[in-house]
Amino acid sequence: MLTRRTFVQTVGTGVAAYIGARGRENSIWAAFEPALEAVEPGIICLSSNENPGGPGQVVLDAIQEAFGPRGARPGRYDNTGSALIEAIAKKNGVKADNVVLGCGSTQILRSCTHLFTAKDKALVGTIPTYEECAGYAEQMGHPVRPVALDASFKIDLNKFADASKGAGLVFYCNPNNPTATYVGARATREFLAQLAKDSPDTYVLVDEAYYDYVTDPDHDTHIPVAIDNPHVIVARTFSKAYGMAGLRMGYAVGHADTIKKMREWDAGSGTSSLNVLAMQAGLAAIQQDPSFITAERARNKEVRDFTMKWFTDRGMQPTDSQANFMFVNIGRPVKEFRDACAKQKVKVARDFPPFEKTHCRISYGTMDEMKKAVAVFGEVLAKKATAA
Repeated sequence: MLTRRTFVQTVGTGVAAYIGARGRENSIWAAFEPALEAVEPGIICLSSNENPGGPGQVVLDAIQEAFGPRGARPGRYDNTGSALIEAIAKKNGVKADNVVLGCGSTQILRSCTHLFTAKDKALVGTIPTYEECAGYAEQMGHPVRPVALDASFKIDLNKFADASKGAGLVFYCNPNNPTATYVGARATREFLAQLAKDSPDTYVLVDEAYYDYVTDPDHDTHIPVAIDNPHVIVARTFSKAYGMAGLRMGYAVGHADTIKKMREWDAGSGTSSLNVLAMQAGLAAIQQDPSFITAERARNKEVRDFTMKWFTDRGMQPTDSQANFMFVNIGRPVKEFRDACAKQKVKVARDFPPFEKTHCRISYGTMDEMKKAVAVFGEVLAKKATAA
């Protein structure tokens, strides 16, 4: 039986599929502390694609208020989900019937895999990508069709389109995790339109977990497509730019009929079935001044540019990062690099086959953390690599 720490192998690919909270190996939430500790004091955690600053004071205040008089409110079932759905709908210019909540976007990914794949309806995804959908498909005995990325570590839309014909569900992670690469909005819309013609019964789950970090000028959400096309679903999460990884709150936006199926599958998820503190946090986050996300995107870009330049200047080429992490060719087994960095209290990500011998995913921390981290990277990488 699969657990949060279980790794499975996707069909014929040798790609380990990690089941758990997306991008997150460590629970980092410390209630009401504006300055978060990554894992424990002194550790620089660059392994889980989190916002190192946390959710901000507006959200922290909302959580504290959500405890209610004498801390009794969490002892009751709560209908905050309805207000949160309305706020998300307003933010995205859709109706409440177009939104369903999840325990992080992980729940959204699992639900779509359960609903839209079958023993004769494959799950299609790139190699590598975030492994949740492929892992759950295989757990249920549903086939998985892996599609290699192109030479730039981006989704190869021609190969992807061919593999997607007749599939049950296409997992379209954009920006992609772990490669941080992004396919432009225009090309993505063309892909979705063509697939709708070539394989009208196939569902597409567009994962926009890192949407708020993209700086590519050809950037747009695909929520409008999902509202019109019942076979397209867009997944979002509060775990990344909103800094709520430990609170577990996500949502999907789509056609009302498709969202109804997802709500029924999860027994009405989004009304009284989720954590009241997380729902209050989400409500505060989505309603806060947009400057919070604008500032977080700018902070991340500054750190991203600094870190990518550090590696590039040393001949180690990162991918074109459009997220809050990078995928970089360090020219040696990642486990060796990861273990050596961990000894100096810097944590980088797990292996991502088939690139576990060369490429490492590194999340962006604060600028201060990254300056300390690259000093460790320089020391570790200066040593001769052990034979793989």
